[in-house]
Amino acid sequence: MASTTPDHPYFAPRYVLASVAVSIGGLLNGFDTGSIGAITQMRQFTESIGPLSATMLGITVSMIMLTGTLPSLFAGHFADRYGRLAAIIPGALLFGAGALLQCLARSLAMFIAGRATAGFGQGIFLSNVSVYICEIAPSRVRGTLAGLPQFMATAGVCAGYFTCYGTVRIASDIAWRFPYVVQCVFCSVLVWSCMLLPDSPRWLMLKGRQAEARHALMKLDYPMVEAERDFLATTEQSPSLSPWQSFSLLFRRGYRARTVLALFILGMVQLSGIDAVVYYAPILFQQAGLSSDNASFLASGLSSILMLAISVPAFLLADKWGRRTSAISGGIILASCMFLMGSLYAAGVVHPYGFARWLVIIAVFVFGLCYCSTWGIVGKIYASEIQPSHTRAAASCAAMGLCFGTNFIVAIITPILLEASAFGAYFLFGGLSLGAVAVLAAYMPETRGRSLESIQEAFHRPAALSGGLAPLLRPLGIPVPRRRAHPAPRERELAAGDEVELQPQDTTEAVAASAVSVDTVPRALRLEVSA
Repeated sequence: MASTTPDHPYFAPRYVLASVAVSIGGLLNGFDTGSIGAITQMRQFTESIGPLSATMLGITVSMIMLTGTLPSLFAGHFADRYGRLAAIIPGALLFGAGALLQCLARSLAMFIAGRATAGFGQGIFLSNVSVYICEIAPSRVRGTLAGLPQFMATAGVCAGYFTCYGTVRIASDIAWRFPYVVQCVFCSVLVWSCMLLPDSPRWLMLKGRQAEARHALMKLDYPMVEAERDFLATTEQSPSLSPWQSFSLLFRRGYRARTVLALFILGMVQLSGIDAVVYYAPILFQQAGLSSDNASFLASGLSSILMLAISVPAFLLADKWGRRTSAISGGIILASCMFLMGSLYAAGVVHPYGFARWLVIIAVFVFGLCYCSTWGIVGKIYASEIQPSHTRAAASCAAMGLCFGTNFIVAIITPILLEASAFGAYFLFGGLSLGAVAVLAAYMPETRGRSLESIQEAFHRPAALSGGLAPLLRPLGIPVPRRRAHPAPRERELAAGDEVELQPQDTTEAVAASAVSVDTVPRALRLEVSA
């Protein structure tokens, strides 16, 4: 009997090493996130660039998300056409160019231009990192490996904080320029790594390049038994679509539910307020009573260390704890932390002295820890793995575009809200998190431990409202629709132009149904997209 775990010449299978290598993209994202708030609070930055109002601070910090939104929407089409790594490399080069511009900036306009350039590159590469890892990881470790970019992002936040903490005592402008030198180095390593890695075997199969796909599988030490079972037996190829057709397909029947769920999850992950906590941690700690710059910087650094520490077991155990359980329980804790802080500020009991300020500081820590162990890990994994192969990159990138957009909103309004009201921002983020929990409890199927191809079955069954919430709703007298039995696979005939609807059935049929053939999609597009 063939072994499902091939021999490999390194201390870990090469699909693990490849996942770590491309996850440097997450490190870049986190390093910028962790350093920009500290940089804009440095005296040396103010002397070089000038003082920033609350509005201008929000614009400066959030510009990287604003310019990342548009390219994210169409980066998936680029990745579907030319390959996942072919999208990551130019994105990383653009991010490096933006970091260099920020490093050399002599005016606010040049600094913002650098952040805009970096954001454009980040919008291209960041979501494709998760897609690539999802497609090269075996089912049993997919959650752990797909969580690597978020783990690296958390490590980047920690590194960014402490790089700034280490340079803040430098009297010259090197204090705030040095972190951008570090970003340029990370970009170079990411580009070099991607040039050495094989392309995604699943993408190669969609392009009809089976020999290359098998060669890539061997280079990655991917279990061939699993590959033969899940996707090597299929002959479907991805159609050649325009960027607009690729985007429109995401919202057609058969794809819409998965697309909307991915958009919702990644959007609400940002609207939980995590970026308010990460970007403006020094301001939050000063507001809570830590008045000195060193004290607030140190508290921000301690927060990032704890977030990194909790991320280690969180991503290692990502395949031990269900995605649905993690998302719902995490959302409840996040909302509770926000409501607690908002209530303390609304009651006027937070002062530079007394017990209330320590409650706020602890709540900030707990919020960051909970996010990194639940929503931060689950969000990007889930958004990528629930998509069919031929729309995975496009849907993941579109969801990342919304993520950038909501991130931009949070980053730009947080300093304005904190200046206008001590508690309004906390109640806003808490309410949004609680609303997200209600939606996820109703409509989020579990995907842990399932192959990417078999996951598609869950989206062609009745909504989870009739299952997961039924025990809660029936005692309240609320009618709950019963699950209807699906017809046998042969009881319904599909026309050549229909989208394929999956039924719970054997793996071979699920694999065949999870992709649309070249003959099928163009006809559907002629009837629907071009109309």
